[in-house]
Parts: sequence; structure tokens; C-alpha cells
Amino acid sequence: MTTARHRVTYATLTSDNEDLHAAYEAGLRTAKSWLGAEFAGNGPAFTVTSPCDRSVVLCTARAATESDVDAAVTAAAASGWASKPWPERVSLLRRAADLISERSAELSALMSMEVGKNRLEALGDVEESADLIRYYCRQFEDNNGFERDMERLSATEHTRSVLRPHGVWAVISPFNFPMALAAGPAGAALVAGNTVVLKPSEQGTFTAVKLLECLRDAGIPADALHLLLGGDEVGKAVVAHPRVAGLTFTGSYQAGMAVCQRFVTRYPKPAICEMGGKNAAVVTAGADLDVAAAGIARSAFGFSGQKCSACSRVYVERAAYDGLVQRLVAKAGETVVGDPTQRSVFMGPVIDEAAVGRFEAAVEHARTVGKVAAGGEVLRRSEGRADGHYVTPTVVTDLPPEDRLLRDELFVPLVAVVPVDCLDEAITRVNDTDFGLTAGIFAGSRAEIDTFLDRVEAGVVYVNRAAGATTGAWPGVQPFGGWKGSGSTGKAGGGLYYVQQYLREQSRTEVAR
Repeated sequence: MTTARHRVTYATLTSDNEDLHAAYEAGLRTAKSWLGAEFAGNGPAFTVTSPCDRSVVLCTARAATESDVDAAVTAAAASGWASKPWPERVSLLRRAADLISERSAELSALMSMEVGKNRLEALGDVEESADLIRYYCRQFEDNNGFERDMERLSATEHTRSVLRPHGVWAVISPFNFPMALAAGPAGAALVAGNTVVLKPSEQGTFTAVKLLECLRDAGIPADALHLLLGGDEVGKAVVAHPRVAGLTFTGSYQAGMAVCQRFVTRYPKPAICEMGGKNAAVVTAGADLDVAAAGIARSAFGFSGQKCSACSRVYVERAAYDGLVQRLVAKAGETVVGDPTQRSVFMGPVIDEAAVGRFEAAVEHARTVGKVAAGGEVLRRSEGRADGHYVTPTVVTDLPPEDRLLRDELFVPLVAVVPVDCLDEAITRVNDTDFGLTAGIFAGSRAEIDTFLDRVEAGVVYVNRAAGATTGAWPGVQPFGGWKGSGSTGKAGGGLYYVQQYLREQSRTEVAR
């Protein structure tokens, strides 16, 4: 941030940082002054209201039409962005990252109102966006723009391996990380020399507009980056456009698989599809149950369970089962639910009425076949409570082994706890899913930890982590990507091998005369 305000970094994202909260409060006042904005377009109008209070209109916009999509892709294809030397691209993107950080307070407050993230989660999302861009810039520098001399067959022959951009790259981003999962892929694509068309979730419209402002204000040319607002029909038009050379999609398994299948036309094209998860934690008899309960609760109830990495299953050895359930029930009861812009609130609303419906159906099912040990309530509007989509943190037990709540991704704050006889059974149950995004273990034995790490089928794994049993990642620290049905490439965002996916190799051999 500027010298007049507190600079947000990962290290400052703590609940007791007074400067951070003062900056957020100032940012909230600024963000509220933006409410009611209108964004022009040619398609059907839509309104974005706050899940925290449905009477609050954040903005109105018009969806992109097929002709808008074609115009954006055509302009992006004609851009000279790829011809700009990579150090210049790095310089511009670093400036964009700095602008995101400078504006983090107001961007975070807007995000809280638009999607319901509490203030620390929103601040983290915004700063992660900046750090993702910085990390991909650093990867380009560390690898000298991904140009390397190869070995020689003769003294007169010289070969270089050069990684080059694909062309127009589409980014289809979700509501739950409305800035990081737009800025990260867009930043990677741009630093690699691709041009970008960005199609955000409707419920992330305003945040995407503000991200675009940061990138444009930093000097990213208008023809290199285009924003296409609207819903599923706009996304389908982007995927179907023949001049889109590559894409990054983040969303559900079903939608991601459909994108992968539709995107391949005359020849294979790169599609980075980052999909869902049914993430599990294992708790052994020798684990510290207080640490386990803290980590599971944060991962299950953080952002109302609407992270693809949220912990929704727990397999615990029987000797520790009662103690863990007791602690998780207490954690659920202690969780403060309400307006996420308020400092004391940990859990805001779910995103929409459909999510409330999924929650209600899951709770009713759990009551029918098992037990609701904590929560299970929808908090309807009452005196002093805004008309938002609020539900309570929920713990369920006693489910049948093959129950749908142990298989289906729900995207609500509900975690199921299941007793097991041994670690081997727990790992087998963890892996018995089409997903493979995140997993965690709480154990006291090195042998148990090593067995888990060797056998678990997940792209991101955590051990004895009170800060989050299955959630939490940072660029350059914890690469984030899934296996199996959770990801299409096996390469993780914020990791060593991610930005190369936005490039294709060209071997250049020259013979001296």
C-alpha cells in the first residue's frame, strides 16, 4: 500500500494486526462509495447483489454477446503483446502487482461485500493475487525467459530451445477466489506473451472490473487484455471460439470436464482445468486432538466451506473419535457467523439461495441417515440480521460408509466425521473418490506420517497443520493443484512448473555458413 497506509503482506494477515484492520475499515468506506456502479455492454442486463444482504446492489452490468466475444478474441489475436521483450512484460506485470497491493484495502472490502469473505480471507485473496503475478515474473527471470542452448552435433550447428506463447488465452474464473483465480492465470498467460480474454463469474463481476483497472493502470495494453462479463452462455462462447488457443478454467468437476471435451476441435489445445475436491483429513489415535480440531474447523468452515480445498470428510481412529467430535462440536459452536466485513466474524454467508438449498438438503439427509452433532440451521432474516444467505457451521456423524455426503462436493460448511479401525482403512477411504485435490493428517508418529504421504492420492498434502487441515497455500511456498478429477495437468498454481504451461516449445537449429 502507499506510505499513508499499512502495507499488506502474508506475514501481516493476522487477526490482531491493528494497522491492518484500520486500513480495511478505510477501504470499506471507499468500496461502499462504489456501490451502484453500472458497466456497459450489449447483452442482457444482470444485477449483482451482496450475499451478505440481498438488498444491497453492488453493480449492474450487461452480458457479453457472441459478437462481443468474437471482437475481443479478434483484437487480442491482432495484439503486438507477444513481440514485446519479456523483461518489459515482467516490468509491467510487476507494476500491476504493486497496484493490487496498494489498493488491497478497498479491493478486499469490495470482495467481502460481493462474495462474503471475511476481512482476513479477502485481504489474503487480494495479496495472493499480487504475489502470484510476482512469482510468475520471477520464474521468467530465473529461467532467462525460457530460452536455452542445447547440445551440439557439430561445431557449425547451434540449437536453442525457446518457449513461445500460444496466442489468445481464455481465463474462466470462479466466485470463490474472484481475484486470485483470475489474476494468477491471467498474469501467467500475459507474462508468457499470450493475450487474455477473462470471463469471471457473475458473482465476481465487480472484483474483476477492479482487477482489470489495476492491470490497465499498470500499462497492460487494452488489446492484450479483455473482460467479458456474464454467465454460462458467455463462457460457452469463449470456449467454442476457434481462435482461442488455450484456456484456464476453475470450477466444478462436471463443468471442467465439459470444457475439456468441448475445447478440443481440429487439434489438441492446452486446457488447464482446475476442478473440485472432496478433501479429507485423517486423525490417528496419537494425534494432538486440539490441533486437529482447530485445523479441521478452519478448513471446513472457512469461507463457509466454499473452497475447493475445504475439509468435508474426517476419518479418525476409534480411540480418538469421541474426543475429536466433542472438540469439533465446540469449535462449530464458537464460530461467529454474520456480516463478513465485521472484525469479529469468521464465517460469512454462502453465495446464493441455491447454496442454501444444498445445505438444507444435506442436513435433512444427514438427520435421516445419521446424526447432526452441531449446526444444521439456516439463519433466516430476523431483527438485527441482514437478509443474507447465512447458515451455521455443521458437523455430522453416523453416516453409512457409502453415503452421498461422503462423496458429493457440497460447497457448504458441513463436515462429516467417520470412525475407522486403523490408518490403512483411513487412507483407503480418503483415496476412494474421483477427486484428488487436498488432504491432511494429524498424527504423532513419523511412521504414520510417512505411510500417509506415500499412499495418499492428492496434489496438496498437509501434516499436523492447525492453520488448516486441508486448506491454505501461497505462491512459491505451497504449490496448489489437484490429481485425478481435481486437475487436468498435474502442475500446481504458484509452483515451479505452472507458468510453462502457457508456453510451447520451439527448437531452433541454425548451421553456420
